[in-house]
Amino acid sequence: MFNDQKKTEKNGPNHVAIIMDGNGRYAERLGLPRIKGHEEGMETVRRITIAANRLNIKYLTLYAFSTENWSRPKSEVSFLMKLPGLFMNKFLPELMKENVKVETIGHFDKLPLHTKKAVSHAKEKTKNNTGLTLIFALNYGSRSEIVDAVKEIVKDAESNKLNHSDIDESLINRYLYTKDYPDPELLIRTSGECRVSNFLLWQISYSEFYFTDTYWPELTTEEFNSIINEYRTRERRFGGLKEDKVNED
Repeated sequence: MFNDQKKTEKNGPNHVAIIMDGNGRYAERLGLPRIKGHEEGMETVRRITIAANRLNIKYLTLYAFSTENWSRPKSEVSFLMKLPGLFMNKFLPELMKENVKVETIGHFDKLPLHTKKAVSHAKEKTKNNTGLTLIFALNYGSRSEIVDAVKEIVKDAESNKLNHSDIDESLINRYLYTKDYPDPELLIRTSGECRVSNFLLWQISYSEFYFTDTYWPELTTEEFNSIINEYRTRERRFGGLKEDKVNED
């Protein structure tokens, strides 16, 4: 059962980011080609998107393809570039029904034309939806994002659009790919790996982390709900401490 919306709005999270890891190892464990794991992972994207939407989570960012993933075997990269089209063709009607809005972050212009067409079509079709915003990080790398932001800030400073004294955390946020979204309160990584892999390095400064041994294709709605409920038991301090805790010490 999903928790009621009032409890969700009170306890969050408002934004969940997920490193979808373990597709290849899931397939290899079953003696299948790695691409079969990616196909199963596509179904998990649908499942978790719907679960997050019904939990009244407002933003779900999925690490779909990193800038480092280009170094994988060409056959695997080729299939990964087909996945957005396969996903949208199969699940776009359901996303529309669920009132989900599709967005992307990353170097979108460097993706293959067929990938860009499929994603652009989904973004256009869902642009007026008001439920969960599903953000695919495609050809995304956090260091690259920060470098791009610095370049734009320097450019604007040199053209006198801003002063050096204007530069603070808030201004930097406005130059990131994620400028239109709040920082994630929760970062989830599947497959048992405990690292962030160049994902949202600036944005997860105060995020809670949750690492599960479950491979992405095997992540169920029940486990996702359990992770969200576990998050709600945590006390987020942002480096501070409540007065009563200080007095106890």
